Amino acid sequence: MIKADRIWTGCNILTLDQHTPRSRAIATRKGKILAIGTTSEIKNLVGPKTKEHSLAGKLIMPGLIESHTHVLWGACRSLFDIYVGFEASLSELLDAVKMKCDQVGPDRVIFGGPWRPAMRAKMGSNPRKILDAISEHHTIVLHDASQHLMWCNSKALNLAGIVKGCNGIPGGVIEFDPATDEPNGILAETATAPVRALVKRSLVELASAIKEAMRYFNSMGFTGLKEPMAFEEELKTYYLADQRGELTVHMAAHIVHSSPLGGLPVPFDAMDELRKKYSHENLHLNFAKIFIDGVAPGFTASFLEPYMPESGYDVASHDPDRTLLIPRDKLNNMLIELDDRGYTVKMHAVGDNAIRAGLNAIEAARSANGMSRLRHEIAHCNFVSDKDLSRFKLLEAVAELSPKMWYPNPGTSIQISLLGNTRMQKNHRLKDLLKAGAEMIYGSDWPAAAPDANPWSGLSGMITRCNSDPSYPGVLAPHQAISLFDALPLFTTNGARALGMEGLAGKLEQGHWADFIVLDEDILKMPPEQIAFVKPKMTIWKDQIVYER
Repeated sequence: MIKADRIWTGCNILTLDQHTPRSRAIATRKGKILAIGTTSEIKNLVGPKTKEHSLAGKLIMPGLIESHTHVLWGACRSLFDIYVGFEASLSELLDAVKMKCDQVGPDRVIFGGPWRPAMRAKMGSNPRKILDAISEHHTIVLHDASQHLMWCNSKALNLAGIVKGCNGIPGGVIEFDPATDEPNGILAETATAPVRALVKRSLVELASAIKEAMRYFNSMGFTGLKEPMAFEEELKTYYLADQRGELTVHMAAHIVHSSPLGGLPVPFDAMDELRKKYSHENLHLNFAKIFIDGVAPGFTASFLEPYMPESGYDVASHDPDRTLLIPRDKLNNMLIELDDRGYTVKMHAVGDNAIRAGLNAIEAARSANGMSRLRHEIAHCNFVSDKDLSRFKLLEAVAELSPKMWYPNPGTSIQISLLGNTRMQKNHRLKDLLKAGAEMIYGSDWPAAAPDANPWSGLSGMITRCNSDPSYPGVLAPHQAISLFDALPLFTTNGARALGMEGLAGKLEQGHWADFIVLDEDILKMPPEQIAFVKPKMTIWKDQIVYER
């Protein structure tokens, strides 16, 4: 009889396998699950080299899967960048910039944030002068909370070629000082790409960042991640980390085809070369990323109905398609080509008009190429119109939900002022999508628009529609709350399917990878609001203990 490398007994097991939802013991061998069953059944698999773990009633459940997190961005923010938090004042942010300028030489780009749209009125008509007053010798680039907008000093603008008389950048916004006709330092969408290119990371920094990222995500119970926007720098970093044995998650990376943060679209053949060059054992690259619209605070999210007139938006000139970053026919052709080349496409789409355009593009790909196993994703999926709810199931499209972006937080008041309270009640329609048969996955979008990547507060938020942080009381669209049983698959089985690992991960079943977490308490018995404060005791990935508290 084959003997186990490890057995785990004395535990309650939540398998997420509908045929055997609960069990008592588990055996593993060569990184995979050998058997799940009763304690006596599993002890029969003990051999002379088997390591036994007795858990005294603790809970084992599948490792969590995050379907949208900017892994290196977040780790670099923690290690190298300015980060003052999503609640900091403008003066606190500027003080942090001054301190950083005093600490580093002018050869280093001062990068970080975030600033918020609520600060914009305090910046005046020429915000770059505020940063110039801090330093004209340093290159200063500050992102907003969404990372779709940038605030730069004159040196950064000059180095990026964004100067008086420059041509506009298609799909981007360059604000100008009305008194001088010079760029005032505020950029949005594709116009941010030239200044973002100024932020260079060394190989040493990136190697440190990936180690920090693995520590961070494993500590929260993650055994799978999807990087939603990978350029060659990210791909190379993940590839080298996996070669060194430092990538302690199953990872998929969406290779950028079209991004407002990256300039011109990456040619399809170049994407294929990147996929071939950097694919590795734990790094899966049959994935692509495009952006259909932007974000509401920049008036760049594409809505069928106009923004609120009180926000200063020109309602009379509203054209839903004007804010699409990619024209509809070109978007359709992109999806057809990427689908034909075997890429699962993640499409950033916030507004209902952008989501509809994304679904139309998937429909075009299905019509041109036939139905395939590729299940394309609408990322964020904030505002789905009534007419489009049923199309997710029909087209086998996946709705990615990001609860940290919508439950009450520092940006909620801005969102309401831009979109109105009525429209906000249709923000992230979890229950409506569930009723319509849509498959959903979870993404935090950390560090963009999210202070952390903690999945437990995200899970709790789906059930309560509240923020576990008491600083932000209240509830948003409570009628869209779903149950714990309905929410868990977004973090496990559905996430595994989105990784392309159905049958290998996402639930505890014989033959699957031994990816699971150990919790002190049974989350099925917790009040929903307490789930936000769960801290795993142990994370096991491919039968390796990659985190232990």
